[in-house]
Amino acid sequence: MIGKLDHATLQNLWWLLCSVVGSLFVFLTFVQGGQSMLLTLGRSEDEKKLVVNSLGRKWELTFTTLVLFGGALFAAFPKFYATSFGGAYWVWMLILFTFIVQAVSYEYRGKENNFLGTMTYDIFLLINGVAGILLIGCAIGTFFTGANFSLNEYNLVSWHHPLRGLEAASEPFNLALGFFLVFVARTLGTLYLKNNLAHEGLRGRLGRAGFRNLLYSLPFLLYVLFRLVTMDGYTVDPATGAVTREAGKYLHNLMAMPLLDVTLVAGLVLVVWGVALNRFTDSDRGIWLAGPGAALVALTLFLLAGYNNTAFYPSAYDPASSLTIHNASSSHYTLTAMTYVAMAIPVVLAYIFYFWRKMDMVKLSMAEVAADSDSY
Repeated sequence: MIGKLDHATLQNLWWLLCSVVGSLFVFLTFVQGGQSMLLTLGRSEDEKKLVVNSLGRKWELTFTTLVLFGGALFAAFPKFYATSFGGAYWVWMLILFTFIVQAVSYEYRGKENNFLGTMTYDIFLLINGVAGILLIGCAIGTFFTGANFSLNEYNLVSWHHPLRGLEAASEPFNLALGFFLVFVARTLGTLYLKNNLAHEGLRGRLGRAGFRNLLYSLPFLLYVLFRLVTMDGYTVDPATGAVTREAGKYLHNLMAMPLLDVTLVAGLVLVVWGVALNRFTDSDRGIWLAGPGAALVALTLFLLAGYNNTAFYPSAYDPASSLTIHNASSSHYTLTAMTYVAMAIPVVLAYIFYFWRKMDMVKLSMAEVAADSDSY
């Protein structure tokens, strides 16, 4: 069955699969969101340690999903990987650095006689939680605003800005998307921690903090949505592959793909519902509404950027060099082989779900952390 799929169908399928993985990563950024509030949530060292150990049980899932997202893009759309990672390397190096210091922090924060001190590692976790997510948001924003690259006839990349990708942070849309993701991650972090911790003092503060961070995210969300329906994009002629600028391209995409309107609205409603549930009721299940809701919003953005004959990585310097899911993808043979491998994804997800549930069957308490010799 899979072997009979044509190249175009496989290209669309793999953009969907990569988008799903990217959306799952957004869900899992509750780890980064929780880290970003570590210095303000915990009123004592014991409370900070409780928060760190709760997040520490899941931080590898976020990092692994980010690596999986990058690996899937590399295998399915190697021209994008080569262009972005080969040209905008400073932004990707800084993102990688924030995740390196995160890993170091979880490894050494709880070690006796660590020479940097606990506060240093807490600051490292803050850097990962804020700067890492902000930079990722700016990088995703270039799917809409474009990047300063060109490709020659041999597909060699030339980058036409000395900041090598960091210039993305000077574009208001990219920054707004980055800050929106930061506050969404903080919101999800509060919901996850309230669901996971057995500490009444922290749980009360978490409910209020989640509501505040949702409010903080709204101006950035409104700006992103306004720009999306008013900004120009790059459309691809399916017959010739020529890329041209089109006014209101993303508004046209929303009109042409009404299912994306549904996923966007449903995602936003789920996020608000989850936060309201945790803030105004005794329930701690808001993460299971807001998490999938945030993933749906992210999925909408990814699909909006790549489908309906849209250049998903436009070149602001040379529109003809813009990348689409058709001109940037791997061969038919490679995508076919990858699709067979991808059939194992449900098994992996079931494995993650099983062990997640097993770890979280009992809420984490200070007594459990104190009794754990390997705690963070």
